[in-house]
Amino acid sequence: MTGLPLHPQLVHLPLALAVLMPLIAGGAWFAIARGWFRQRGWSLVVAGQAMLFASGFLAMRSGEADEERVEDVVPHAALESHEEAAEPFVWAGGIVLLLSVAPLVLRNARAARTAALACGAGTLVVLGLAWRAGHSGGELVWRHGAAAAYGAAGDATQPVREKDEDDDR
Repeated sequence: MTGLPLHPQLVHLPLALAVLMPLIAGGAWFAIARGWFRQRGWSLVVAGQAMLFASGFLAMRSGEADEERVEDVVPHAALESHEEAAEPFVWAGGIVLLLSVAPLVLRNARAARTAALACGAGTLVVLGLAWRAGHSGGELVWRHGAAAAYGAAGDATQPVREKDEDDDR
């Protein structure tokens, strides 16, 4: 494979989906309300939210697996902070996934629209939680040097720069 730990390779998908899901849910809600999509068009929201939850769960599990190695480099409190930020993000994503199914199964159109609107609001909550988890993960790498657990001391934090003959510095 790439030689990189699995966790940093996985975390970017659920974070990106957390940014996209409010747009997808809002767009689908608007398109259905305007009659441009049938109610089945909401399936795109369910699929996106399912990918967010599944990839978030896998990222969380891979982070737990990497914890032993990284805790030799990073303060325990920083790891705990990241873990405590990641768990609500993933579980809220699961709750919104369950909520996202409601517009497809409710027979009453008004109830389905209300459930879709609630799901859209839920995606905004998940986005906020994703931001918090991503920020604490970034702090682990950039402030506490977590990547150094996977290479020689200083490898992860020192930029690689080739000497340039025209460099005036």
